[in-house]
Amino acid sequence: MRIAVAGGTGMVGRHVVREAEARGHEVVVLTRSTGTDLTHGEGLADALAGVGAVLDVVSTRAQKKAAARAFFGTVTANLLTAEAIAGVGHHVVLSIVGIDLVPSGYYEGKLLQEELTAAATVPWSILRATQFHEFAEQALGFATVGPFSLIPRMTTQPIAAFEVAGALVDLVERGPQGRVPDLAGPEKRELIELSRSVNREHRLGRRVVGVRLPGAWGRGMRSGALTPAHDGPRGTWTFEEWLCR
Repeated sequence: MRIAVAGGTGMVGRHVVREAEARGHEVVVLTRSTGTDLTHGEGLADALAGVGAVLDVVSTRAQKKAAARAFFGTVTANLLTAEAIAGVGHHVVLSIVGIDLVPSGYYEGKLLQEELTAAATVPWSILRATQFHEFAEQALGFATVGPFSLIPRMTTQPIAAFEVAGALVDLVERGPQGRVPDLAGPEKRELIELSRSVNREHRLGRRVVGVRLPGAWGRGMRSGALTPAHDGPRGTWTFEEWLCR
């Protein structure tokens, strides 16, 4: 199958491209470097010619509600419009577990992405996944003061990005499924514990301090709302196995 990947150069996108190609699919990466601008729609018509499925794993640094909704709303609308014209038969979105339970500007953008996808004429699938194992290292750079890394107190159930990529390609191959069960890692953990493990393993020399974020956002992170509430598919790689790998 000819598959187009939006966000194919990102953390999970790179794994998606590698996995899809390993299974024999032809992959088109939708990036500015290949002549496609997702925020303006330029080049999409040509890029989607002959494409059977589009896999959307785009992200943004925007954390404010207005900016996040503008980004995800624009990119999703441009993709879906071009897909309808090109006759693409399947639009697949990677989303995040718990985004309707924890207030966040970024999550508001992801919710809009889901809403636009579900309302479109292009057949669709949405997979929500928990944070990646890689998130623990990223968190070390979110808020720093000299040698100190301030890590939010957060209960998570992380999964390796490459396992999420495999699940997404599985979904492409199965065809449109609508909203599928949430995907998570094999065990619940505390983010600060994971970040400390990364710091030690990679000898980063950071001094890791846990911080209780205020308000509903902080309470939601600590409560486990960003972990699945029901049974569903689970990754097999523990955080320690991933870290050693």
